[in-house]
Amino acid sequence: MDTMDFKPQELGKWEMDRDLTGYGETPVDPEWPNGAKIAVSFVLNYEEGAERNIRHGDDCSESYIWEKCGPATELKNARHLMSEGEFEYGSRAGCWRVLRLMKEFNFPMTLYAVAQAFAKNPDFAKACVRDGHEIGNHGLRWINWGNCTDEEQIEMIKAAILLLEESSGEAPVGAYIGRGNINTPALVREAHKQLGKPFLWESDCYGDDLPFWVDLPQERELPDEEKEGLLMIPYAYVTNDYKFVSSNPGPGFPGAFVYEDYLKQEFDQLYREGGRMMNIPLHSRIIGKPGRINALRNFMKYISEKEGVWVTTRRDIAKHFQEKFPYVPGKLAVKKE
Repeated sequence: MDTMDFKPQELGKWEMDRDLTGYGETPVDPEWPNGAKIAVSFVLNYEEGAERNIRHGDDCSESYIWEKCGPATELKNARHLMSEGEFEYGSRAGCWRVLRLMKEFNFPMTLYAVAQAFAKNPDFAKACVRDGHEIGNHGLRWINWGNCTDEEQIEMIKAAILLLEESSGEAPVGAYIGRGNINTPALVREAHKQLGKPFLWESDCYGDDLPFWVDLPQERELPDEEKEGLLMIPYAYVTNDYKFVSSNPGPGFPGAFVYEDYLKQEFDQLYREGGRMMNIPLHSRIIGKPGRINALRNFMKYISEKEGVWVTTRRDIAKHFQEKFPYVPGKLAVKKE
């Protein structure tokens, strides 16, 4: 086929197009509060109790993101003692260790909370809200949604919103599904709209160091004055603690000292550039292990001694950005006059 004759496939009803240029050479200055040079977002992925398990109605055990993970560990139509124990460590011990550490530094975090997992540990869910942390929507179950229909995704997202509110006392205003498909961000927005629930941010994106607005596919035919857009707050895998247990495509973080050093290196560069944000993705069953959490403590101490660091939730990043840069159709960010 002659690539010069290639015609791109028409976008689907819920599908957003790619953007390969972004902010370009001169990114927008987000004007973080109090002149901060960097916004730091700690994110705890809470998934324990919603992973694949025949006790949850699945046909196999969970083989993803635990200490001895990988396809070879999956058991068909059977329970996996080690897998279950690793996830239980996160919900029984690791999550509380993380919560205590956040309290030690008085740092807020965002929870990417899977609704059925939170429902099985309501004490932790309510403690997070009590301590001022944000509850974000990480889906109804921690499974691959890639082959779900659009309607199935909307219904699962709506169910997750209601269950998270019931379990924690707080309804999510943002979401990171993580295991969805190309339609998921727009479907999340649609689910909130159908429920009449407020919505501020979506994080199923990885392509920048700053928030940005996108046009919603379901608003293509609306007049500009009726469009609401969708604020994307990018997430990241490079700083994700899951790399402690990742063996594909490489060894990940071989030790806590490497993890700590990488976090500091990334922070230093973003801090030097100024006007950026940094993600610290965490999992209770991974960073919550005693031999790793002290590396996170060292990093937290390091940034706590720097001036101009805004440690915040994604909710507050979204509120700030929306105030400074309200949505303008077709634009990533336009400063409010």
